[in-house]
Amino acid sequence: MISIDGLPDPDALRDSHGVIGRRRELEDLLACVAAGRNVLMEGPVGVGKTALARTAAAGLGRACVRIDGDGRYSESKLVGQFDPPVVLERGYTPDAFLPGPLVRAMTEGAVLFINELNRMPEGVQNVLLPALDEGLLDVPRYGVVRAAPGFVAIATQNPAEFVATGELAEALRDRFELLRLTYQSEAEERLIVAREARRSPSPAVVAEAVALTRATREDRRVRRGASVRAAIAIADIAVGLNGDVARAAALALPGRVELVDERGLEPAKWVDSLQERLKKKALTT
Repeated sequence: MISIDGLPDPDALRDSHGVIGRRRELEDLLACVAAGRNVLMEGPVGVGKTALARTAAAGLGRACVRIDGDGRYSESKLVGQFDPPVVLERGYTPDAFLPGPLVRAMTEGAVLFINELNRMPEGVQNVLLPALDEGLLDVPRYGVVRAAPGFVAIATQNPAEFVATGELAEALRDRFELLRLTYQSEAEERLIVAREARRSPSPAVVAEAVALTRATREDRRVRRGASVRAAIAIADIAVGLNGDVARAAALALPGRVELVDERGLEPAKWVDSLQERLKKKALTT
């Protein structure tokens, strides 16, 4: 369904792609991409950045070319490279070139989805500049690649305090509109867990799993709390433990949080303390 302004209807799009909440964010993303603007979505792990990017691309009828950033990602992997055996046989001909995701997205007029852009080396980030700024990319021995209509980049980044992330160069940041995502409401997270869980947990298990996960984000002993993915894992595991959410949480939470000081903190006791805080909070509200 198309709305009056020519963009896909956000509600219909959310329904068709199973997106819970995020109406405003999806509407903003659609408006930016339709206007040919690159978008950088910033937010902690597990807040739905990837799902929003895929939904927006599909809603606008664009193909989506994905790359995942890390410190070892190279310029040649991004752009593409010549196939050595073909070069030896025919030389540096166009058919000897194996296009990378950037060249594919540009030539196809597709959405280039860059997951965790700020984990990429500075040299790789610099390659993106002319493509995002002018829609041009000069590939040695291959020629100039011109972006087809529809080419745009949607990138994600975790906040700078996350491990293995860095700050984007100012010149690159200036090529992006910024869309910040935070954790969703407790009600929406319950809906997500109930839908995504594999083992059909009861509403009570879902509610307790979500509450415990959200409590990690407010615990002073935790530098970085857990996302809704942890709540999904807790709910699934609890089904196999006769509904013992605390026991499931002691298994699921430690690997998904970053503690201020991990020494001497037993997972089971830590989860028990979280539960006690939730009980006290419930009594005072």
